Amino acid sequence: MLIAQNIRLSRILINTWKVDLIMIASCTVTYFARTFLIAHHLDIPSIIPSVLGTAIAFFIGFNNNQAYDRWWEARKIWGSLVNDSRSWARSLINYTDDSPDTQKVVVRMIKRHIAFLYCLKGALRSFDDNVYSKYLSVADRQEIEDHSNKQNAILNIQSRDLQLISKTGLIDSFRFIELNALLVGFTDQMGMSERIKNTVFPTTYTYLTKVFIWLFVVSITLVISSYVDYWSIFIGWLVGFVFVSTQVNGMSLINPFENNSAAIPLNQITRTIEINLLQMLGETDIPDPVKPINEEYVL
Repeated sequence: MLIAQNIRLSRILINTWKVDLIMIASCTVTYFARTFLIAHHLDIPSIIPSVLGTAIAFFIGFNNNQAYDRWWEARKIWGSLVNDSRSWARSLINYTDDSPDTQKVVVRMIKRHIAFLYCLKGALRSFDDNVYSKYLSVADRQEIEDHSNKQNAILNIQSRDLQLISKTGLIDSFRFIELNALLVGFTDQMGMSERIKNTVFPTTYTYLTKVFIWLFVVSITLVISSYVDYWSIFIGWLVGFVFVSTQVNGMSLINPFENNSAAIPLNQITRTIEINLLQMLGETDIPDPVKPINEEYVL
């Protein structure tokens, strides 16, 4: 996630340079085609780029709004995970007695929740870094090994342990209901995250937007070349660059769980929860917070 107040022009150019080269080439070909082939036979009306520009504005506005909605929904889901994770640890620590056997179960369930978060993060980013292993017992690791959805398997183990401490009288029925509600919430948040990841944004919208931008760049170069001559190449690219950079900015939010500067900072959020829960357990081996990269973005 970007945290810098100002975005360097170089970052924008890095994201758009391929399209910029295509636009410059298109504007150059268009200029020479009009100068040597079209100018003596056809006069391009200025209404064409005006209509195309309006259509592009609608398409880009729609795409960007939908992209931001996906990004913001993902951020709210993981914000809820932060709050519910703290509530999970706090409830387990304070709702049970201080006996050694009970505290072993509590510590195991809280650390297992950290493993759940790392498993979910890995699934959303399609990258298994195996960090979760250190927070699971050997038996837990063996049990989830055959599951394609390891984070769901971890929740199943959590539910089983919750039932165990309820049957042994370590928590009463009301507190059992509260803790079980948190487990249900974790399931919902996991499912909502997976829905966003697995739902492909309609490709027709992005494809048509790119086609319209290309047609707009060509048409505006055709129209203004009779007024500004070869400067129409630069002006055509410049106007196209505004539309392209706006569209690319919106499309960078389409997949909010990707491992890039525009996505949700899953590394930072997961590490924050990990630190909070370990401190609540009184652990001394606490990892460092995730630091911003170049003071510009955090992953």
